[in-house]
Amino acid sequence: MKREQGFTLIELMIVVAIIAIIASIAIPNLLSARLNANESAAIATLKNISSAQSQCQASSVIDVNNNGAGEYGYFGELSGAQTVRGGTQRISPPVLSTAFGNVAAARVARSGYTFQMFLPDDAAAGIAEDATGGDTGNDNGVDAGQAETLWCCYAWPQVYGNSGKRTFFVNQSGDVLATNAAAVQYSNATGGTVPDYDAAFIGTGTIAMSAAVAANTVGVDGNTWVVVN
Repeated sequence: MKREQGFTLIELMIVVAIIAIIASIAIPNLLSARLNANESAAIATLKNISSAQSQCQASSVIDVNNNGAGEYGYFGELSGAQTVRGGTQRISPPVLSTAFGNVAAARVARSGYTFQMFLPDDAAAGIAEDATGGDTGNDNGVDAGQAETLWCCYAWPQVYGNSGKRTFFVNQSGDVLATNAAAVQYSNATGGTVPDYDAAFIGTGTIAMSAAVAANTVGVDGNTWVVVN
């Protein structure tokens, strides 16, 4: 009589147990790798944004008060997607990736992170760009003189713990800061908190963008912000 060949129930249970053990090890590692990759990409992007702002300001392509001193720009302007403030032309070639022209609700989503740019009003309080990018009507309240020296940008996870954990900040100094999120965890998820323009500055309450940033100390939001090397 021919003997049937196949796995026994015990053998199948052993195989399933081995697969479960491997999955329990691999899945957390894969998630950690994705978080690290997204955070590294966010840091690199903020450094590119800093370079783009320097180029924009040095070129004086934005000069609303016509004093010869260039001003910093919004994503819509830097990417060439929108006309510059006080003008009719666009930056060409753009100083920042055209992907940053895809502004929605004054923010840009990239690689698991959300980016938002702020420019100063006459009291150096942060002003976001138009919902679809730039400030084409020149009516957002950006002060031309203040915008010659001040800007800041944040990058935070679209879903905290899933697409990233750390929130990042950069301004005209060029240093990228990261928060430990001990006090506030930023996320675009339903019910999540997003950073105010002054979150990474030193002080209490609402302060100006001209204040010192919270490099290696506690910011307005109660989080500790450290310089990213």
